[in-house]
Amino acid sequence: MNTLLSLGHGYSASALAARLLPLGWQVIGTIRDPSRADALRSLGVEPLLWPADLAPALLRATHILASAAPDALGDPFLQVAGDAVRAAHPAWVGYLSTTAVYGDHQGSWVDETTPVNPGSPRAHQRVLAERQWLATGLPVHIFRLAGIYGPGRGPFEKVRDGTARRIIKPGQVFSRIHVADIAETLIGSIARPNPGAIYNLCDDDPAPPEDVLSYAAHLLGLPDPPAVPYYQAEMTPMARSFYAESKRVRNDRIKTELGVRLTFPDYRAGLAAMVKG
Repeated sequence: MNTLLSLGHGYSASALAARLLPLGWQVIGTIRDPSRADALRSLGVEPLLWPADLAPALLRATHILASAAPDALGDPFLQVAGDAVRAAHPAWVGYLSTTAVYGDHQGSWVDETTPVNPGSPRAHQRVLAERQWLATGLPVHIFRLAGIYGPGRGPFEKVRDGTARRIIKPGQVFSRIHVADIAETLIGSIARPNPGAIYNLCDDDPAPPEDVLSYAAHLLGLPDPPAVPYYQAEMTPMARSFYAESKRVRNDRIKTELGVRLTFPDYRAGLAAMVKG
């Protein structure tokens, strides 16, 4: 019996679980909010309220996916239960990181051989957590995710309610990845494990963020959201940190090594599918 222990069972992990459960897998997902427990059970996921003793779940786990956000000390699960994690014997471990670890490349291309150069505290914490997981001695695989979108997470709500703004910063591009393609890539890695490997998860079309909003408006039959110059835009510190970096991320490795064929190779395909439901 294959059993996935999902440490920090969020959006991406839920997409993977939805693919694995029909194949006969068991999935254990850690959560902090007890109100989520019944919803997880209804989906076939065994909830584990965190903090908790991970040892029993780790004994059952044939596979581990870690996706919780780190802090200044690195991965939260390794901080609390590092000894138990390192004593486990999974066949595969995945750690979900971010392409922010590469820092700013002023729109140039990066791949998995590009040295990390984190430019924000959040990215520094991800680099630390990556290294902590690789140091466990377990069969760890690092997945650096671009901006995640998919059902329930996308631009449509803000476009519909009129709060969307096209922030214009010349030369700014972001890479993205649909959550379904995250799940597909993780399944590909589970089928073809290569401990120590690092993979970029993104689609084929890095694009300016204002183009994505315009296309979302087009799909809804609405006018383009208003354009606002970057230096005049009101943004949260988190949003401004995203705009401080621009790069195009290559995804060749997931295709050549894992045989991934993206269901949504660009934002147009992904958003069109979301509109259709």
